[in-house]
Amino acid sequence: MADQEAWVWLAEIRRPQGRKGEVLASILTDFPEKFAERRHVWLLAPQGHADPRSSDSNGQAPGKIAPRAVELVHHWMHKGSVVLHFAGVDSITDAEALRGQVVAIPRAERAALDPDTYYIGDLMGCAVVDVHGGGARPAGVIVDVDRSAGPVALLVLEHAQLGELLIPFAKSYLRRVDLEARRLEMDLPAGLLELNAAGTGSSDVAAEVATEGNDG
Repeated sequence: MADQEAWVWLAEIRRPQGRKGEVLASILTDFPEKFAERRHVWLLAPQGHADPRSSDSNGQAPGKIAPRAVELVHHWMHKGSVVLHFAGVDSITDAEALRGQVVAIPRAERAALDPDTYYIGDLMGCAVVDVHGGGARPAGVIVDVDRSAGPVALLVLEHAQLGELLIPFAKSYLRRVDLEARRLEMDLPAGLLELNAAGTGSSDVAAEVATEGNDG
């Protein structure tokens, strides 16, 4: 697969849809309405697929298929998925060849977010530091974000001693976000770190989390 860090995934092609080259794809973005604004996207090959043209007479391993720019000429939503039609893909056979490929855009072209809103992909791997009382206590590394528990997203942290912790991504706790340094500073209530995965609900307003593609 092309370097995942350089791309934002929008959808994954599952199978042909119809007879004129359309494909049915799983949506990998929280902004499916943005398909209406995109005329050009990229196709990334499935993991492990290689380009046979890159092999040589010395038996070197073939290279990965390079990302390919395509024109999106039409799309529509269908039962929780999206149907996509690309220029030059005009038959079931053409569409079948795209099965498993990821529809993506360069990370630099992803949708702009409102203040206090962050992409999940940017938060993953960041270290959370508890600055309560003027200290700097490591709280763990973000390994996931749970947005299903209520109005406030929960940061899923991996702590070396305490294991998995759930920390409300609450605006009232957040003090500093430095994505370049991969560091979040939060002023957490005393004892919160010792609550392992349970009873961490909060009524505070969330510092919203938004996803687009594999950022979510």
